[in-house]
Amino acid sequence: MWTLVIAMATVALGAAGFIANVAGVEAPTGTQRAVIALVILLLGTAVNLVGRQALKIFMSASIIAEVIGSLGLGTWLLLFHRQNDISVLTEGGASGSGPGYLSLSGPFLLAVAFIGFSFVGFESAGAIAEEVHEPRKNLPKSVIFSLTFIAVVVMYSSLAIILAIPDLGAVAQGKVADPVYETLTTALGTGVAKPVEVLFVIGFLASFLALQTSASRVIWSYARDGALPGSHVLSRLSTGARLPTAAILVTTVIGAALFLLSNVAANVYTLMVNFTTGGFYLAFLFPLVGIVVIQLRGRWRPGPYTLGRAALPISALATIWAVFEFLNISWPRQVYPQRFLDWSVWIFIVVLGLVGAAVFAAVRTGILDARVVEDEEAEDERADLARGGHR
Repeated sequence: MWTLVIAMATVALGAAGFIANVAGVEAPTGTQRAVIALVILLLGTAVNLVGRQALKIFMSASIIAEVIGSLGLGTWLLLFHRQNDISVLTEGGASGSGPGYLSLSGPFLLAVAFIGFSFVGFESAGAIAEEVHEPRKNLPKSVIFSLTFIAVVVMYSSLAIILAIPDLGAVAQGKVADPVYETLTTALGTGVAKPVEVLFVIGFLASFLALQTSASRVIWSYARDGALPGSHVLSRLSTGARLPTAAILVTTVIGAALFLLSNVAANVYTLMVNFTTGGFYLAFLFPLVGIVVIQLRGRWRPGPYTLGRAALPISALATIWAVFEFLNISWPRQVYPQRFLDWSVWIFIVVLGLVGAAVFAAVRTGILDARVVEDEEAEDERADLARGGHR
């Protein structure tokens, strides 16, 4: 829940920097970024409150624009601006005096950390599961499709950028602050900067909306089960569209508070970025460990979509990979002059763990028993089967 809310605010602040550049403000101040991010937050809240159809239209348009931009630019670079041989993908990038290729600060593990974060987003499907027809049947297919599609787009566009980099040596030595921007402007001219930044803004806005939607649904689901203070209010749905209005407004208030904090305190934005990268994988680990334990105990009940005998090996492999990714991302490598920033993921985990323990202690007696939820789900399944038989 906290990862989604903090990531939502982080994405809005990231988009604010690109929007300022598009508007001609090359070095926006912290206040300017915070104000732009607040406008994004308020507009996103409005879209979320209007209804699912408006959200669906905006999200679909954003994803289409982003995919067309990624594939289009990638194809153009591969056809007309290729500078490097394909062998650079296997040669490594470490110099004799730098860290080893497979060391903690080497290029391989850092690249894996970035690529692992590129696939974050598929969990949005799970957050809106209760708003999807036959989710146990349809959501697994959607998640598999989205991950496969993202993999193709990310690998294709990354390959195009790498093969078009004009000076790989300078990039490997850290002399180029933004290799993507440098490569695009070298290949396509400075005039391409604004359109590319517009594409980045579209991608940021799509991510922001997905995060706000997911965060509000997770807050609502906890409140429905009595696991949050103020659950009576937070679990309400609006009449008509049946939207979690109070939960959406909570994300708006927390996001605005984070923008204010980022403006008055240094390094807050860096802390937010660092935590969200590790926070997602920590959040993934909870259900992964849970499903492995249940499968080992023989208590797993397959749904309409099942992997059969491959379920346990795949679950175990996914758990191992998530542990590796979490440790790889959150490992306190010495990167920043301020050492506490290297420990930012762990600092957030401790702080939010204490907050979570306090909240749990306050609401534990009112939390809905899991068996009640399972009975309601079973009743829904029986009702769906009865309606199907009747038709």
